[in-house]
Amino acid sequence: MEPGGGSGERVAPWGVCEETAILHGAFLLASRLLQPRPLRELRKADWPLVGPPITDALREIGARCPSPRQHGLWKKEAVAIVWAKVLLPAPPAASLDREWKEDAFFSVGAMIPDVNRTVLFELVKALAAPRLFAQLLLALPRAVCRAELRRLVRYVGQETDPSDVRFLLDVWWEAVRRGRDPEDGTVAAFGSLVREHGCERALDDGLQPPKRFKEDPGSLSGSAAADDLLVVLIEGLKQTYGSIASPRLKCYALSNLVELLSVFTELEPQGSPLTVAEYLAKVSTVVSLWNSDAESQHHHSGLDEKVKEAERTMSFSSMAKLSREELIAGLEFLHSLLRAWGEELQGVLKSAENQCYESCWLLDTLPTFRKVLVCFSDTGDLSEDEMRVALELAQAIDDFLKEVSTTQKNKDLDTSLASSVAMIIIEQKLNRHMEMCSIFASEKTWAFSKDWVDCLVKNRALFQKPELVLKLLETVVNFATSSKDRGAQEMQMQVTKTIVECYSELSLTDKNEVISGVLEAWGAPGLSLNLQVVVDGFQEDLNVTFNQITKSVSDEGLTRAVAAVARLALLHPEATVKQICSLAVVNLGAHQLLAQILCSFPALNFLEVHDDPGTPHSLVVRCLKEAAWEKLSSAREEEQFLEFLALLMHPSSAAPLVSPAEVTKAFVLPYLKSDCAQTELSLQILSKVLEIQSYPEEHWIKSCHPFPLLLSLCKLLDGYTKYWHQSKDQLFPSLEIKDLVLNVLGWLCEVVTPETASSPEVWVQSLAWLHRKVASLDWTIGLRLKKFYGEHFKNEVPATLFEICTLPEDEWTSQPLPAYGPGSGLLAWMECCCVSTELKDTMLSLLVVNVDNPEEVNLFSKGFLVALIQVLPWCSHSEWKRLVHVVTNLLERQVLHVPYTLEYVQYMPLLNLRPFACHLQLSVLFLRGFQLLCSSSCSTWLPPQAWLHVVQLYCSSLTDLLSSIKSATGPPLHPNEDRSFTEEVSFVCIQVFCHLLHVAAMLPPDSGCTELVVVVALEVLSQYEVFSSADTSPSNMLRRANERHFLESITDNISDKALCSPLLQKLSKLGA
Repeated sequence: MEPGGGSGERVAPWGVCEETAILHGAFLLASRLLQPRPLRELRKADWPLVGPPITDALREIGARCPSPRQHGLWKKEAVAIVWAKVLLPAPPAASLDREWKEDAFFSVGAMIPDVNRTVLFELVKALAAPRLFAQLLLALPRAVCRAELRRLVRYVGQETDPSDVRFLLDVWWEAVRRGRDPEDGTVAAFGSLVREHGCERALDDGLQPPKRFKEDPGSLSGSAAADDLLVVLIEGLKQTYGSIASPRLKCYALSNLVELLSVFTELEPQGSPLTVAEYLAKVSTVVSLWNSDAESQHHHSGLDEKVKEAERTMSFSSMAKLSREELIAGLEFLHSLLRAWGEELQGVLKSAENQCYESCWLLDTLPTFRKVLVCFSDTGDLSEDEMRVALELAQAIDDFLKEVSTTQKNKDLDTSLASSVAMIIIEQKLNRHMEMCSIFASEKTWAFSKDWVDCLVKNRALFQKPELVLKLLETVVNFATSSKDRGAQEMQMQVTKTIVECYSELSLTDKNEVISGVLEAWGAPGLSLNLQVVVDGFQEDLNVTFNQITKSVSDEGLTRAVAAVARLALLHPEATVKQICSLAVVNLGAHQLLAQILCSFPALNFLEVHDDPGTPHSLVVRCLKEAAWEKLSSAREEEQFLEFLALLMHPSSAAPLVSPAEVTKAFVLPYLKSDCAQTELSLQILSKVLEIQSYPEEHWIKSCHPFPLLLSLCKLLDGYTKYWHQSKDQLFPSLEIKDLVLNVLGWLCEVVTPETASSPEVWVQSLAWLHRKVASLDWTIGLRLKKFYGEHFKNEVPATLFEICTLPEDEWTSQPLPAYGPGSGLLAWMECCCVSTELKDTMLSLLVVNVDNPEEVNLFSKGFLVALIQVLPWCSHSEWKRLVHVVTNLLERQVLHVPYTLEYVQYMPLLNLRPFACHLQLSVLFLRGFQLLCSSSCSTWLPPQAWLHVVQLYCSSLTDLLSSIKSATGPPLHPNEDRSFTEEVSFVCIQVFCHLLHVAAMLPPDSGCTELVVVVALEVLSQYEVFSSADTSPSNMLRRANERHFLESITDNISDKALCSPLLQKLSKLGA
């Protein structure tokens, strides 16, 4: 708002109003007092006569202004009007009609009589407004600015009194400092007005520029105005220094000169600026000096104003630098002043009573200036004379400081203002206020005063930075641990709430930075470790928050959830992570959302060091263990835990929160033991872990003891060879999990390569160690490691295997195994077939059976059945599938003889069963195997608990058999198409059904296999129904009726009603 009439507003910068009328009256009275001479001929000595009416008028205008700021603006406008009146030419009489319309200044200018610069300078002095003068001066065009400053220098050089010197030094001080407000309407309007009217009057009085230093030919063309001003200021001091009498002004003059030579020359230090703590100390010192110095112009100002002014003592404008020649001349001048004033000032400065801002400023700048001079003389490209000038001045400064270094510099200034000064800088958003926030947040001695709390609450927006939030939290914790009274707790709550609000406004990245800092400072409990105000109500807050989270799964819900969890993670990281881990397991379907939330906080993957400093553990992993792993109570919870863990290791849109190595060390290595309840889940975890791609140069498996891990898996496999002979109470992974062990072992062998060893020698040593350990286990385990071993070791097998196979001795070697006596070669061969598809194919190619010898074929076929039954109970599903493939291969090659009897055939089928010979033989072979297994000679060989597994393998093979039949024949043809194998498939299905019921009838009554058999039998009947229904031959209906009657009679013979009933029900619908 510009100054103006009673409302404090103006229509235009130079508009006529009530205030300008008062100013007009004052100048008319001043003119009358000076008569007969006009004001344009005012001399310095006349000001006491004519000045009071003008200053009284401005005082009256100030009384009418609604605020001190408005008063200041009006003083500025009054000076601008007077200065414009001095600078602008009077319009010719002929143009008056046009000027009053076009010239904005015409009306107000006409109200002021013609004045000279004496009026201007004395008015500014009377108003004590050097800053105002400097602002208007610097707004002038370059040439006008330079000329006006020279006129000021000439003016103060004549009839000089202390007020003139003070005025010049004040203008100097203001001119080199940053302080111009780009939005200052009066200053901008003043500069524009002078530019519009030209500046002829400014240079038409024959004033020649004072003798000045020679310009630096290398200086920038645009820097002339700036360095001209600096040179003019120095010249002004040269003209007036003889009139400076008081020690205060001498210190002032020296300080101005030292500062100018330090900042606006090549001497300007290139190092880092003051730290914020040093900056605060300097500002506080200046304010303290003004508080104690009654002669200071700022003594009666408010603290806010003092701080603003103290800040300006350290902020400089961006003027151009003086040339080298001008610098050397300036140094010589400074040296001459020290010689002239040094002794006097030393005497004055030795007394602590003479301390003031000017003296402290001088003592603060001289030591730094001396160091810069010495450095300049050492590193600058100086001539001999220039070097001499610099070193002599440095020595003079050193001598001067020696006499005063133990007095004023050591005086304890009032530094208790520091906190108040810092808070004002923050509240007013002054220079470096954001850096000041850092001191405010971390200075423990200031914390929790009423002013400190009020400042934090009012300016919370300034503290929304992670480093500031962390420092505030440290301060709060420090206060909480040292103060326990109730009032302090209420204050803690208010401050903590404010800090949390600041934290809540941070980005997710910054929140993670804060959480990381909290964990580093206070560990897993976070703030709850020391802040009772955090603990109170936290558990309820935790429960309510997560109850709301688990009800929302949208993207918007995820964003809100992450924000809510971020707050909880700040207050109590450990409790928050444990709650997430627990809910991810027990809350059905919530694990995906909770994994997304948890992965939003990589800071929570904090490494904790407990009893063993050498093995740090992740906070997340520990919470997973304590809140989820150790409390799993069902298969569903285990499944969710596994999926949750996989999402943490490999999230879809974030960085992994836990690494495969961490997971392996925590959930696999300790539990890969045969007598551990968690072994199966650990294997599933290891399987998930191995699926994750590893891109770093060094695979994570290297840190997880890969060879002991391989040995653990081998030992588990060895345990399966004794699976059915273990006591019921002994813990061991189920046979259903054996395939997982085999797969994991295979993947691990692919991952652990020579590159994971530190050297080739270590790799060979590790292989030898593993081979030595595996030698005591079942011999088939060594075969599973053959690829892993490479060329280092041969395949070691029972000697009897060589009896039925032509094994190359460069790859195979025999070992004495007591369990494999004469005739066990086929058993060993079959066990080799179980190891892998590749080895199975090798065994089939190396098998030696003379098919031309009927006796050998018969013996082989009988031995094969016995060996098959011996291997069957210990097979996993994948191993059994390989053996079934072996049987199929041998049947197709007619190496294995399996005669097909007609025990379930009522009449000779006139069908083409050749395409299904192998299927029928396989079904009969299974039947013969169970007949042997259920015979009296084997009644005690297989333990009761093994029957369910054996039947599972048998039923899975029948399911595969049905699929094979279907794929071999294709879908049944429609009636109008060519004949398909509908009758043959129907016949095969009947045979398989009868064989299955035969096996079911032989099973022990308490085997628990009924449900398995029912499922497969119904599947067989369904396939029979599809193909028999597709038969459109004339005899189809009769044949189907006969077949149904036959199947029903077979089923009726089953004593197990749980098996018989659903089958009869299915059969009754076949003819419907």
